[in-house]
Amino acid sequence: MIPDRSLEVLRAIVSDYIATREPVGSKSLVERHSFGVSAATIRNDMAFLEDEDLIHAPHTSAGRVPTDKGYRVFVDRLSEVKPISAGERQAIETFMTGSADLDETLGRTVKLLSTLTNQVAMVQYPTLGKASIRHIELIPASDSRILMVLITDSGRIQQHVIELNEKYEEAVIAEVRAKLNALLIGVALNRVDEKTKGFSLTFEPVRRAVVELILQNLLEQVDANRQEKIILAGTSNLVRREEDFPGSISPVLEAIEEQMVLLKLVTEMQAEQHGVSLRIGRENTFEGLTSASVVLSGYENHGTEMAKLGVIGPTRMDYSSNIAAVRAVANYLTKALGN
Repeated sequence: MIPDRSLEVLRAIVSDYIATREPVGSKSLVERHSFGVSAATIRNDMAFLEDEDLIHAPHTSAGRVPTDKGYRVFVDRLSEVKPISAGERQAIETFMTGSADLDETLGRTVKLLSTLTNQVAMVQYPTLGKASIRHIELIPASDSRILMVLITDSGRIQQHVIELNEKYEEAVIAEVRAKLNALLIGVALNRVDEKTKGFSLTFEPVRRAVVELILQNLLEQVDANRQEKIILAGTSNLVRREEDFPGSISPVLEAIEEQMVLLKLVTEMQAEQHGVSLRIGRENTFEGLTSASVVLSGYENHGTEMAKLGVIGPTRMDYSSNIAAVRAVANYLTKALGN
């Protein structure tokens, strides 16, 4: 158990260190905060916090800075998260309006989150198993070409021109379109291959070559959704905070360049307090991220979590503001997908 005053001292140390990046001493704590006790009493509280491995001295005779454990206690004891400002809310609404498809929406989202937090932002694409077909459109483009448009319930729109190498009857294309939609609307992408077995056999033999070619292209587009990926923005924000990473920033940069590392990370992290998932410093088990903090939140489509978004930055980050921004952007992305 941490005594109440010692906890208040810890909160003050974390807040002051985040704001100034300077080690915090007892004298400055007394000057900046109204504890109503002497500097000697504050030094006793700081000694207790140091014994509990919540703060440490980076240099001899220096003030104290939070440890990973200290940041964790600080975050866990946050009674409320700093709300985003009216200006930030308006910026989110404006920036997220008018996206044409999922790719553009997620691209806007990651740039917005990076701007709001001044951290590296990341957005995970919805995974194959969590998306289903909303509509398939086949549009004649020429005598021997058609445009296939695949729309998923996650909002992703994929377009692909199919070269049939022969003239076709529009009635055949209309029949294929109608049968594919009747068969596949609402079907999860990972079941499309299974559901279309024998599909061409429902057509006259003379038409099956065209049907098979269309089906092959559809399965290729579906397969393109299988590759899980994360998009990033704001790596330069990390570089500008290089002094906040002990030793070298290189391991962090190398870690965030590895898609598999980030994908495994977001899969493991589950929502905790304040509706976000948070790992601080050495709570990250992935090599390269042990000097960083990760804040994540899930975004949804029709009540089902599709994937996650969040930020990566130094442990010396404004947790309250970043948690609020990540949570707000996730909520707005959920609304955008719902629309």
